[in-house]
Amino acid sequence: MKKSCATDDQVCRTARGILAPLGGSGPDEVGIFDCSPAEPKLPLKRLQPLKLRLIAALPRMLLLLFAVGAMLFPGPVTRAQQSGSDTAPAGNAQNGKKIFTSDGCYECHGLQGQGATQTGAARIGPPQLSFESFQRYVRQPTNQMPPYTSKAVADQDLADIYAYLKSIPQPPKGKDIPLLNK
Repeated sequence: MKKSCATDDQVCRTARGILAPLGGSGPDEVGIFDCSPAEPKLPLKRLQPLKLRLIAALPRMLLLLFAVGAMLFPGPVTRAQQSGSDTAPAGNAQNGKKIFTSDGCYECHGLQGQGATQTGAARIGPPQLSFESFQRYVRQPTNQMPPYTSKAVADQDLADIYAYLKSIPQPPKGKDIPLLNK
């Protein structure tokens, strides 16, 4: 078997026409030979331009990543503005409890609005959302909950339900429960 080394493209050629990069020595039966182990390997030489392009593109990628992060995670100023707009209409907590029970909200969310893993219902009491966010979620839910239009649940009824959920005391913190601290 005859071999010849081409220094231009750093590839060994055999009489059978099989190409092998340097360093890829193999059995003579297949016809792969290592022409000159002292020369640089072909894959590393080809990666140099790619490496330079990646380094040149790095500032653009970081800028794009920062912009996406800023959109996904708004800063504290935006959150403060959202929490400041919590102007819930006056609601009747007693009437809200009746509506919460009669409309079947408790069937998924529990009597205290604690949520349930069995139904996949979110914890809604006491609410962590502003009234506007609560209302938007009831009207256009994102999970399995069906939407309740203003024809199904009037805005005042929704304000009463929100007042009921706000009247539920916060659960104790884990550090305040003696059994959990043993």
